[in-house]
Amino acid sequence: MKSATTASSAYAPESATKDSPDVAPDYLHRVSRSDVRYATWVCFFAWVFAVYDFILFGTLLPRMGEHFNWAAQTQTTINTWVTFGTAIVALLMGPVVDRLGRRKGIIVAVAGAAICSGLTAAAGWVIGLSAGVGIVLLVVIRSLAGLGYSEQSINAVYLSELYAAVHTDERSARRRGLVYSLVQGGWPIGAMLTAALVTLLYPLGERIFGSGGGWMVSFIFAMFPAIVIAILGRRLVETPQFVSMAKIRSLQRSGNHDEARSFAVSFGLEHDRANNGIKAMFRGNIFRSTVGLSLSTFLNWFAIVIFAVLGTSVLSGSGSTAGKHIEFSSALQVLIISNLAGFLGYVFHGWVGDKIGRRNTVAIGWILGGISFFLMLQAPNGDFWKIVPLYSLGLFFLIGPYSANLFLIGESFPSHIRATAGALVNACGQLGAICAGFGLTYTLSQGGDWVSAALYWGVIPCSLSGLSILLARHVDPMSVR
Repeated sequence: MKSATTASSAYAPESATKDSPDVAPDYLHRVSRSDVRYATWVCFFAWVFAVYDFILFGTLLPRMGEHFNWAAQTQTTINTWVTFGTAIVALLMGPVVDRLGRRKGIIVAVAGAAICSGLTAAAGWVIGLSAGVGIVLLVVIRSLAGLGYSEQSINAVYLSELYAAVHTDERSARRRGLVYSLVQGGWPIGAMLTAALVTLLYPLGERIFGSGGGWMVSFIFAMFPAIVIAILGRRLVETPQFVSMAKIRSLQRSGNHDEARSFAVSFGLEHDRANNGIKAMFRGNIFRSTVGLSLSTFLNWFAIVIFAVLGTSVLSGSGSTAGKHIEFSSALQVLIISNLAGFLGYVFHGWVGDKIGRRNTVAIGWILGGISFFLMLQAPNGDFWKIVPLYSLGLFFLIGPYSANLFLIGESFPSHIRATAGALVNACGQLGAICAGFGLTYTLSQGGDWVSAALYWGVIPCSLSGLSILLARHVDPMSVR
């Protein structure tokens, strides 16, 4: 059975002693193409509804602010603390997934996101009773909702290993990135779902909870699809790569170090415990990929916060901090249209990544994204037909490259630290979001509006992220077996 590998220049390749699944050790589940198809669909829907919950908070934050009479600075401060908590949760999930397994990691992430969605609505009642206590509770709950955010790095690790184990022929190998792009396309689909359901559920919520309380129904609804996905996740198979690493750890715990070493060498896997964990990502040739992927993700999440998570604020805003003067109802329509462009961006960048390499694809996309958003900010305020196409094009080049970027993570690190590495890179995105939050708060508190804040904390970091990812190693997609 073949295991996931990357270019030999990045680290020692993982390879099985035999190519045929028929000679796999008895303890290894023989992963079939049917297993992979089922896993692909489950991961897709898991990501769609994780994004729904994640985007929902940023989309409804202006409405929550109106309900609770929060100033713009208060809203951005809350978002910053939530992002900090999300980063911690996302970082902790990596080592957990490397120890417990990719399958269990997906179930925990989806189930956790479902619970936190319902608790978010409950926090609204507490805020009504005690604003201070309620805000703290809201921050804690939304931080734990970072389990849903960690879904994308777990998906990338899980599917990259399954695809490398099953899709080993040249024709299938050339389409791995394209297939994964459809799964990662759950981000814009989840964002479109958010906009559509908010439009439908917000008025219903106001009839149930009174004026300003429409946001609660949207969070309550988010619970139920995630619960279904968590149940479906129980049928997922574990990856052969993780099962092999678990076997090595089992032998080591039982004192059979020689047998563990022999087994690891035969499968090209790591057996030295000193090379596990976060420290391993800063050693040897792996160091370059760690720095390049982490720094670029850190910078790019400035733009994600500005233009995706808080896109409605940039498009509409309120009072002295007004954005591009697009009405809130129109802004939701813009999100539907522009995220459709984002989905097409995923497919496009996944396809291009299979051709020219994922690192180069991401670099070009993010630089073009920065240019598109700059032109959007220069368009006349309220000009729907100039703002919408440019905003859509910006999301095409901002969100789309993540289908190549996340798959690149799986190709850049060995299996024994792959989930930990993915979690670190993922958490760097949230650290970038934290810094973006501080920048937003400062700009707005100094009298700036959303347009100037989006330029400083969105456009410029987006362009720099495209340059910084070139620090990571280039991986030839056809070298991955």
